[in-house]
Amino acid sequence: MYDIGLPSGKSLFQLFTERILALEVLAAQRFPTRPREDIQIPFYVMTSKMNHETTFEFFKEHEFFGLKESQMFFFPQGTLPCFTTDGKFILENAHKLATASDGNGGIYKAMETSGALANLQARGVKYLHVFSVDNALCKAADPTFIGYCINKEADCGNKVVWKTRPDESVGVVAKRNGAYCVVEYSELDRAASEKVDPSTGKLSFGAANICNHFYTIDFLVNVVLPKSSLKYHVAHKKIPMADETGETYTPTSNSGIKLESFIFDVFPLSSRMAVLSVPRETEFAPVKNAPGNPIDSPDSARRMMHEEGKAWLIAAANSFSKRTEDVDTFVHEKLDKAQCIEISPLVSYNGEGLEAHVKSLMEGSPCEIIRLD
Repeated sequence: MYDIGLPSGKSLFQLFTERILALEVLAAQRFPTRPREDIQIPFYVMTSKMNHETTFEFFKEHEFFGLKESQMFFFPQGTLPCFTTDGKFILENAHKLATASDGNGGIYKAMETSGALANLQARGVKYLHVFSVDNALCKAADPTFIGYCINKEADCGNKVVWKTRPDESVGVVAKRNGAYCVVEYSELDRAASEKVDPSTGKLSFGAANICNHFYTIDFLVNVVLPKSSLKYHVAHKKIPMADETGETYTPTSNSGIKLESFIFDVFPLSSRMAVLSVPRETEFAPVKNAPGNPIDSPDSARRMMHEEGKAWLIAAANSFSKRTEDVDTFVHEKLDKAQCIEISPLVSYNGEGLEAHVKSLMEGSPCEIIRLD
């Protein structure tokens, strides 16, 4: 639901949904004899107990951003009680235990108990692309990633980007006792985090996890659900709790412990794991910090979307223009002077089909905002 300040005002949910719609159009073009109504990519949204109704109503209010309601499935993740640091339950008020969502690793159990997994099976779905909600550049249902994993006959897959610096606070994909896993940044000592592979010049432990995963339905049904007993990770948080009168208040410092499971804790169960390294600048624009922050914020996400759009437009110009100087003028007079470039996913999923738009831009007058809808 979050608006990152694009000229269009589109939320992250709308961007993801429109990318799915764009893929449906591309698939229909690839298979013109198939009825258009048969080409549908289902979209499943895991919510929390706290925002489930709000999330559903947001999509409903916006008519599911062009998807059919029957394509969508909303399901809440589970909750776990909160504890004090000495292991006692925390009361939210005089009559209610304090609880919190069980982490993104709760997706597996939630899919089973909510009926989401059965719904997927009933649709005949074989493969899943799972991603976090806060990456503005996420290519929903990415055919390159899914195709790569299928080609590798993987039962589980993970996209990574390379760390920008040794102390970047991200987990990294590695192998432990021969099995893939994610090692949290806090688990790496300084020597390991700074180690460089001499053959590449890159960090040895640099494959940053960005919560962008592939699974086969068979892997979830036959391996994850029967065999996984996810461990819980401790998170110290400011937990709303009851005061001496039984009223709820929010402490100003960490007051207790939340237990969370992580989605990647099933990686060691995979017998055929695939890892795909992708460019950070075109695949990972997390929105975690407040506006005004230069890193991992709405501002940085808009900047990265601008740069990606600019690169697409330059590539499109080069694809048809025979005069290098015409492209150079286009870049200098139009693109370099634009304050914001936003290309709707409905216009282009990954830079394709922009030639006619670029011809129009090259013939038109300069503009501060280049927005293609």
